[in-house]
Amino acid sequence: MSGDNRHNVPLSSTMHAALKGIGSAPGEAMLIRMFKQERQLEVWKRSTATGQYRLLKTYEICAYSGDLGPKFREGDRQSPEGFYTITPGLMNPRSNYHLAFNTGFPNKFDRAYGRTGSDLMVHGDCSSRGCYAMTDEGISEIYALARETFKGGNPSFQLQILPFRMTAQNIAANHDNQHMAFWKNLKEGYDLFEINRTPPVWDVCERQYVFNVAANAPLNAAGPCPSLNRSAALVAKTQADEVKVANILAGRDKAEAERVAIAQRGEAVSTAVNGFFGGIGSIFGGKDAGIVPVMTGKAPPIPMPRLNRG
Repeated sequence: MSGDNRHNVPLSSTMHAALKGIGSAPGEAMLIRMFKQERQLEVWKRSTATGQYRLLKTYEICAYSGDLGPKFREGDRQSPEGFYTITPGLMNPRSNYHLAFNTGFPNKFDRAYGRTGSDLMVHGDCSSRGCYAMTDEGISEIYALARETFKGGNPSFQLQILPFRMTAQNIAANHDNQHMAFWKNLKEGYDLFEINRTPPVWDVCERQYVFNVAANAPLNAAGPCPSLNRSAALVAKTQADEVKVANILAGRDKAEAERVAIAQRGEAVSTAVNGFFGGIGSIFGGKDAGIVPVMTGKAPPIPMPRLNRG
């Protein structure tokens, strides 16, 4: 790898223009959100003027391993989900997959559940065995944005890895999934970013994520949580989404009940018609008894006159 300088490729003029367009700069803080189901990675940058974050660019995720849901153990070929903190020490300028950064799995939450795994990366080469793979071009740009963020004096950036966009529609579509309790926990952090456009500060207590908790020291991951004061905006959004989910599920239940009722009525009519024509056949008897005539809706053919063979 001697002389390889791919990790120091400068940002393009197009990217500088995009940063300026959202009121940001290369050295400003950043955040990355990833969505498995949508196969998207978003880079957000802090606005110099407002301090809020604005979406800079969305990249396609080439590949990830496993299904929706968290990673549990080394070798399960499952890509992780959760909230992670990326520091300069997690950046890999000499990756065998072009460029990469480590997700930081297992984090404090993962370790509280005894989850294991190593070298879970976001990298290039468009190939995954438990990681998130981007195109080489994509990871080059993402890596450069992270590099400039660190150069700007930011000690880290937040990585949010989510199963899907946490909308009421997606929650309803997966309401019976075994991971729903975990996903609702992640949704709180997702919602806080949607409301405030600033990364929520996360920690772990009682083996769950908690956000924006006022504490003088890191929490005990397995210990009791302090008093949690959720903002009025978060409570309102949570309640509104729960109502939407309930309405979606109720609508689906009603539609399914109507579908079943229609099918049952059709089956009953078919049985009655078959029984009626079967009864007629049994009355007249003979070799055609029990045969139900076919109802085609067409007029019967006109008989041809007998041939006069005399």
